[in-house]
Amino acid sequence: MSDNQSGFVSRMLGAIERVGNKLPHPATLFAIFALAIIFLSWVVSMFNVTTVHPGTGETVEAFNLMSNEGLHLIITNMVTNFTSFAPLGTVLVALLGIGIAEASGLMSTGLRLLVISAPEKLLTFAIVFAGILSNTASEVGYVVLVPLGGMIFLAVGRHPIAGIAAAFAGVSGGYSANLLLGTIDPLLAGLSEEAANIIDPLYNVNPAANYYFMFVSTFFIAGIGTWVTEKVVVPRLGDYKGDAKPEEIKQLDDDEKLGLKFTFWAFVGVVVLLIWSMAPMQGGFWDFVPNSGFLRDPETGGLLRSPFMSGIVAIIFLIAGFLGIVYGIGAKTLKSNYDVINGMGKSMSTLGTYIVLVFFAAQFVAYFNWTNLGLIFAISGANFIGSLGLGRIPLMIALVLISAFINLVVGSASAKWAILAPVFIPMFMLLGYSPEFTQLAYRVGDSVTNVIAPMMSYFAMIVAFIERYDKKAGIGTIIATMLPYTIVFLLCWLIMLIIWILIGLPIGPGSELFYQLN
Repeated sequence: MSDNQSGFVSRMLGAIERVGNKLPHPATLFAIFALAIIFLSWVVSMFNVTTVHPGTGETVEAFNLMSNEGLHLIITNMVTNFTSFAPLGTVLVALLGIGIAEASGLMSTGLRLLVISAPEKLLTFAIVFAGILSNTASEVGYVVLVPLGGMIFLAVGRHPIAGIAAAFAGVSGGYSANLLLGTIDPLLAGLSEEAANIIDPLYNVNPAANYYFMFVSTFFIAGIGTWVTEKVVVPRLGDYKGDAKPEEIKQLDDDEKLGLKFTFWAFVGVVVLLIWSMAPMQGGFWDFVPNSGFLRDPETGGLLRSPFMSGIVAIIFLIAGFLGIVYGIGAKTLKSNYDVINGMGKSMSTLGTYIVLVFFAAQFVAYFNWTNLGLIFAISGANFIGSLGLGRIPLMIALVLISAFINLVVGSASAKWAILAPVFIPMFMLLGYSPEFTQLAYRVGDSVTNVIAPMMSYFAMIVAFIERYDKKAGIGTIIATMLPYTIVFLLCWLIMLIIWILIGLPIGPGSELFYQLN
């Protein structure tokens, strides 16, 4: 990138940040959005705006939140909107365990060991790569890896927001890349199969339908994310001049080494226990000892929809807390149970602003879902693109773009695909594309705008993480920092898709690019 180009990009992103940060505090902004949705639902309902759901054939109407029924919903569900907001419980429970690990010194010692032993040039790639892999375990990357990225960058004397950006890009922007299958794969495959059955009632879509493309994308996106971080984000942010203090990079003392030795063997024991808990089910040898494989799905014996995957946050809490206590005993940093409880309390004390933000964000998301406005917008947009009569590759690009755009207003990947699959999969099948490829194009679009989408469930949490290092940061800071990832990921993934089409490679086991009508 030339100096003129980099200067233009920096000025453009700076303008975006300045405009974005002139907006009210994110919590206030979500409160304004919630009120605006209430008013907009009344306006839209006055015009009797409707659409037909392509999957069910049912008429979707805009729901007026200013009606008696709507006002009752707002009043009676205000508390449950907040307490049932998915990221809230995840963050609180995971941070309880991490709080123990921080209070014992395990986190700081581990960071110092990482910084001392790892080549600095590989840190950015490792963070982005780990973020991509964390998608297998659902929300873990957002809760653990994103703040850890900031801590690691600060520890090596780099801007911590760049570390947060690198981790966030991997966790959220790289959502359609991985070396392993995650919980979203069978969910999307099921929706794709239902849509494909409109054309071919016997068609099956397996959960590993996009695995080959995802596997290659893991290294591709990790490399691109590293490049954007180093060439765009880091130069733009410059040196960190905030108040946050990095962990002191000094050699480990004898107590810390003993604590890490204890932790290592405890971790080995945890891994053995997890392997045993996920092994193929067999009979137990004592009545009071659980069978091996007890964390597998009791009906299918699988792992994708197992208690292990659905309980991953609880497992993180237990493991982080246990390893923190073991380290504290070995390093003599935890003297009593009071130190453990105080560590958990300290981790909660840092979340005050986040909890306020989540309260208003939860109301806004609930109101938006109740009004059906997102559903009406998504269906109308899909129908419009389908009516343009584009060719194969332009239609594929259009699907990626409309998925990316809809992702800005509808957060759930499965909810969007439930709307788009019955429209685009039959359309692409008639054009000769397989349902698996259509699903893949959707996933690419759904991933790239995650990092700039305020409707994304964990967006509020990212705001809170960045505010730890920059009290003046706001939504503009996040969007300006993450927009380069969105643009570069989108362009590179589109090129990769086009090359994949031209070469004609399969995209997963038993999943071809093209479909031939019988």
